[in-house]
Amino acid sequence: MNKKQPNMNVGAAILFVIFGLLFFVLVVRYFSIQITGEVAGQQLAAKAQQKYSREGILPSTRGIIFDRNGEVVAEDTTSYTLIAILDKKMTTDPKKPKHVVNPEKTAKELSKIIKMDESEIYEILTKGIKKGRFQVEFGKAGKDISHETKNKIEDLKLPGITFIRDSKRFYPNGIFASHVVGYVDRNQETNKEVGKMGVEKSLNKELTGENGKITYESDLWGYILPNGKEKVTPAKNGNDVYLTIDKKIQTFLEDAMEKVAKDYKPKKIIGIVADAKTGEILAMGQRPSFHPKTREGITKGWHNEAIETSFEPGSTMKIFTLAAAVEEKVFNPDEYYESGSYRVTEKDKAIHDHNGSGWGSITYLEGVQRSSNVAFAKIANEKLGFDKLREYLTKFGFDKPTGIDLPNEATGKIQYHYPIEKITTAYGQGTAITPIQQIQAATAIANNGKMMKPQIVKKIVNHDTGETIKEMEPEVVSTPISADTAEKVRDYLETVVTSPKGTGTRYQIEGYSVAGKTGTANIPGPDGKYLRGANNYIFSFLGMAPKENPRLIVYVAVQQPQLEGADTGIGAIPVSAVFNPVMQNSLHYLNIKPSTVDKANVYELPNLVGKQVEKTVKSLKDKDIEVVVLGKGEKVIGQQPEPGTAILEGEKVVIQTNGELTAPDMSGWSLRDVMKVANLTGMKLHSKGKGYVVQQNVKPESQIRKGDYLIVELKTPEEQWQEELNSNDEQESEEENTKEKVQD
Repeated sequence: MNKKQPNMNVGAAILFVIFGLLFFVLVVRYFSIQITGEVAGQQLAAKAQQKYSREGILPSTRGIIFDRNGEVVAEDTTSYTLIAILDKKMTTDPKKPKHVVNPEKTAKELSKIIKMDESEIYEILTKGIKKGRFQVEFGKAGKDISHETKNKIEDLKLPGITFIRDSKRFYPNGIFASHVVGYVDRNQETNKEVGKMGVEKSLNKELTGENGKITYESDLWGYILPNGKEKVTPAKNGNDVYLTIDKKIQTFLEDAMEKVAKDYKPKKIIGIVADAKTGEILAMGQRPSFHPKTREGITKGWHNEAIETSFEPGSTMKIFTLAAAVEEKVFNPDEYYESGSYRVTEKDKAIHDHNGSGWGSITYLEGVQRSSNVAFAKIANEKLGFDKLREYLTKFGFDKPTGIDLPNEATGKIQYHYPIEKITTAYGQGTAITPIQQIQAATAIANNGKMMKPQIVKKIVNHDTGETIKEMEPEVVSTPISADTAEKVRDYLETVVTSPKGTGTRYQIEGYSVAGKTGTANIPGPDGKYLRGANNYIFSFLGMAPKENPRLIVYVAVQQPQLEGADTGIGAIPVSAVFNPVMQNSLHYLNIKPSTVDKANVYELPNLVGKQVEKTVKSLKDKDIEVVVLGKGEKVIGQQPEPGTAILEGEKVVIQTNGELTAPDMSGWSLRDVMKVANLTGMKLHSKGKGYVVQQNVKPESQIRKGDYLIVELKTPEEQWQEELNSNDEQESEEENTKEKVQD
């Protein structure tokens, strides 16, 4: 026992020394950390901040795209992605499950709302459960879910079914200047929306915002500490863009193109409406087009044909050859030339007028009216000279892009090496230019010589403050011709529309003088040769109105419409079906006064009482006076207005006969004309509103008696027009909603 005691003392001493050293190391380490605040070269405070700090993203909003009047064209809206939680660990209370408990029931109920079969949904759920996934999504059918659909799904109260909130780009007008506005797509790497076409692409930087963030202190489980510090960096939303597009005029264009596309099934339609004074594009569209939300139809046409595609313009090019000749004072409208064919050199093939044989010896003005190729070949070669014509091609901007704020603008391809190319360029063949270049050049004709740069963006505005960041001003590119020349050219071009010999007679618009030029452009085939056949052309018209002081320029091109007949002149039918309603409706909408107002004849109304009804009606109609007959008798027993009243040609005269009285259809009547009926019949008149009758309480052809009430509702043409537009918008909205519901 005594021998063991020393060994135990030695062991205890060793343990004491070891624990003493460990204690010493801990003390030194403790004070070292306290003094330096570092461990292994890393700041402990930073590590703690990193561990207990959380950062959240404050998403920004992409800027809104408006039309020129503040109507929304594109904006961000909230959307939802449907997800199913499969992990059982999410459920802490069995009575309130937070995961999918019954895949079969879940699939059955969801299939009633989203566009996916019950079997597909069931397969996604069961596969996810077998693979131990935390959650699953439902592909395209479960994305971009509207708030309305979300509410319907939530009402089912299915365990484990929830949503991820997101934003999507919304285009409220559907197919509306789609290639101008463009669309956005989400970048898979950055998860940001990026413009892919049109203004969405060209102004992507201005439209895109910057996300903000919030940094806060939390516990181990991520909950905010009561006294924790938080730092907020607010999101910076994208800027808003106001286009020069006018929603009403764009709608006129879309409607007209849609009708022609259905009726004539052309390969392409291009339409542009521009402000003649500023160069602002008020409408631009094409067919085929696409829906920017669903992308439906985009595979049929990726390019903005008005901007990105150059093609032979055809005879619309003659406008600018004519302008050059007038400016150089070498165009004599009364000079005669021999039409039919023309050979620029002995080695070159002869070019011909479009009818093959020409019209004999005619004046150059008639050559313009008939769109004679020979006339313009002679002007280019013998009057202007090729070098001078080439100078004007540059002055009119045909050899460089216009610089409009849209992506991928093409430039003209001027073929001008050989004499034959030079004369064909003069009348629109061989050389290729873009529609937007033609619009720019046409502003010089319409705007008294000043050529205006085409503009699609009106201003850029800060989304958060409303402050205008940038406002576009009209820009004069050059002045290729004088004001006097521009006026003369418009006068000559008006005769293309008004003369019986002109190729543009289909483009006459009641009340307005139109100056313009038709075009029939050849289409190169795959073998390099031009296609043959009456329909294998690009038919077009470039016109402006009113001719005296143009406010609008409209360009329409229709490629290969399905027409019956062998005459290329019938190509004007689908083109005018777009041009005429668009130009006329736009002029009315902008309150532009008609060019001419014919003076009406004035007549003194005789005493008609006692005369035969049939003879009385005939005599009044012979003077272009509208007659309304009340009753079925043979003699006139009353009249309005009274005898001796001065009446205008076209005014209504109401006569009462000795037969049974029936109510006329007063739709479209003025209140003054309604009063004539009330005064004659002794009815008690009550009216509501101003303008023209849209509704009457007494049905047409029904019997009326003295003392009956006659109640009419009147509305102005503007009110009726606005109601019609609203009705069309509501119908389109209902169709869109129906389509969305089907898709959902």
